[in-house]
Amino acid sequence: MLTDWLDLPGAESFFRRAGDIADADLLTLGTTGDAEAIKDTAVTQPLVVAMSLFVAGELGVLPEPGAPPRDDVVITGHSVGELTAAALAGVLTAEEAIALTAARGRAMAAACAQTPTGMSAVLGGDPEEVLAAIDKLGLSPANMNGAGQVVAAGALEGLEALKADPPAKARIMPLSVAGAFHTDYMASAREELAGRVDGLTPADPSRRLLSNADGTAIDSGAEVVRRLVSQVTSPVRFDSCLATMRDLGVTAVIELPPAGALAGLAKREWKGAGVEILALSTPADLDRARELLGGAA
Repeated sequence: MLTDWLDLPGAESFFRRAGDIADADLLTLGTTGDAEAIKDTAVTQPLVVAMSLFVAGELGVLPEPGAPPRDDVVITGHSVGELTAAALAGVLTAEEAIALTAARGRAMAAACAQTPTGMSAVLGGDPEEVLAAIDKLGLSPANMNGAGQVVAAGALEGLEALKADPPAKARIMPLSVAGAFHTDYMASAREELAGRVDGLTPADPSRRLLSNADGTAIDSGAEVVRRLVSQVTSPVRFDSCLATMRDLGVTAVIELPPAGALAGLAKREWKGAGVEILALSTPADLDRARELLGGAA
């Protein structure tokens, strides 16, 4: 994840500092860490957020304290990406976002250890039939991602039954994750995170920030933080975020690294809409991203 980026000036010192904040060796995890190490959500979450924030810094889009509001930029994240989004909107500092992410990751890892659970993507099928099948097996629609993708989460036996007998015209893809995120299985993590945010003094967003809860723009920093806590056990409605961005008339979208999944969803959901979508995957993509930011809407 990090190797290509470490050639940029200041990258190594940034990730060492981020690792100190997160109490994890992010440099090693992001370069030589194996699949088993990266699967640990306690370290994956701060690594992902730190990586996104470093690249945001390279693009010059981390707001300065007291920066004037901008309405020509729309920001959203997916799940843990909402902490990156909160920093890009000026609600949290980059340091606060990394520290809170690390606490979130550790709390969710502890919740995952209590009961074996998992997640599976359901691709295609009739939306109503998909949701009915998920409910029938005692699972939860943890992510409503748009583009015909719903992520089911819950007990492993329920996920196995879903894969064995999927809804008509649907394909089931088990996900390599530690547990059933965004469900009641994460209740202990939500409690832990609620205690962690008490000392924060969030600023109100200086850029339009869309919430995973319902795709609406949130103008209160306190409400953003409240939703960062509640989303641990609530479904991610990325479909609603995509719908809001389309309604707002965005002309270009940049997905910060590790990039690809959300850009793919947007491309399928907005097919033919004429929106340029860039998955910023390597340093070679930075110049095009800067050009798009120069004319962002």
